[in-house]
Amino acid sequence: MKRYAFCGLSNRAFGMFIGPMLEKFASHSDIVGLLDLDPVRFDVLREQFPQLQHIPTYMPNEFEQMIEETKPDAIIVAGRDDTHVEYILKALELDLEVITEKPMVTTAHDAARIIEAESKSKGKVIVTFNYRYAPPHRKIKELILEGKIGRVTSIDLNWYIDTYHGASYFKRWNRVRESSGGLSVHKSTHHIDLINWWVDQTPVEAFAYGALNYYGPDGELNPSKKDSRYCGTCDEKIKCDYYMRWTNRTEETAADDDHVKPSFNMGTKYTNYRQDACIYDKEINIEDTYVATVKYDKGALLSYSINFSTPYEGYRLAINGTKGRIETTEFHEPSRIPFPHPAQQAVEYFPLFGSKETIHIVQNKGGHGGGDPLLLEDIFLGNDPRRNYDILAGAIAGGNSIAVGEAIWRSTKENRPIKIEEILSIHTSV
Repeated sequence: MKRYAFCGLSNRAFGMFIGPMLEKFASHSDIVGLLDLDPVRFDVLREQFPQLQHIPTYMPNEFEQMIEETKPDAIIVAGRDDTHVEYILKALELDLEVITEKPMVTTAHDAARIIEAESKSKGKVIVTFNYRYAPPHRKIKELILEGKIGRVTSIDLNWYIDTYHGASYFKRWNRVRESSGGLSVHKSTHHIDLINWWVDQTPVEAFAYGALNYYGPDGELNPSKKDSRYCGTCDEKIKCDYYMRWTNRTEETAADDDHVKPSFNMGTKYTNYRQDACIYDKEINIEDTYVATVKYDKGALLSYSINFSTPYEGYRLAINGTKGRIETTEFHEPSRIPFPHPAQQAVEYFPLFGSKETIHIVQNKGGHGGGDPLLLEDIFLGNDPRRNYDILAGAIAGGNSIAVGEAIWRSTKENRPIKIEEILSIHTSV
């Protein structure tokens, strides 16, 4: 049985790791230590998981003490994005295994530091890129490995985040680049990693345009240019289309989706942390729209876009190769889509010369399209022996995704192509 200590008690830590570890992997995992900045989170954890009442708790400056007293085999890093780097580096210095939420860190500079630290450590880093595990995504990987489309030449990926989910990023700490790296890091690393993994090529350069079109003080739907408003106390929320789309005048929360409920639920008791900050605040310093091109070392070219305020959520993907093409469209969160749409995702294969094939994907239950349970099985039970390809992501994969995400926002600011090696360097000043 392996011993685990937590650095960061986020909702993700509770739902993604602690709950399943206690319910499904109790014979393989033992939680021995808990660390967080906010003591209130310890109380919430004990209330939700009374079987952890006896587990010792620590503050961030007590990391070394926690390791010495609890002697974990691995740490699980699941706090705010900008806190990851300190714990990962310290754990690698102590030759511990690290399991970290994505993004691994918030800057390419810190990613390079971790890659270097891992190379000198007996420990290793696992980045929990759960989208790799979703059934359609595994099938796409398998089709490429089978040589169905030959050498990958180009990829088109257009991602859409609806007004429900998109607004949630601008109500919380994600909206400040210093905390999240911006959404091209916090969110797009999911998507960039998928592409990197599918094509098995290394990104070398990115060019992008980006803008803050919907949120921030200049958002066209802003009822008025006031700062420091909160949904729970705002006297203008009836004029806010984003608020009223998902709520009405007599109820605080009209939906129970995990993405949005915290945005309007005033029951959260964490210290100095509100999840209903106004999406039009002037402190917002990130973008909500990107269009980017990424060049890879073996010739593949990626055309990527993401928009954080669309009428529905999902993505459209096409992968072209020397022997054919793969296409798929996915609609996320069907309960939030107000029009008919396909109930299940299919993957379509077009050989360069021949007949189209439609592949109906066998689904599995769980978060992130069924990816979460399979990821957890690989982490706590070991790699699935029936799978003949690598799927767990490490520090290099985590670093490459972050470097592309940073290159995207930097290219937006500097209006020039950004070399990945230029920023994925321990000598880079960020």
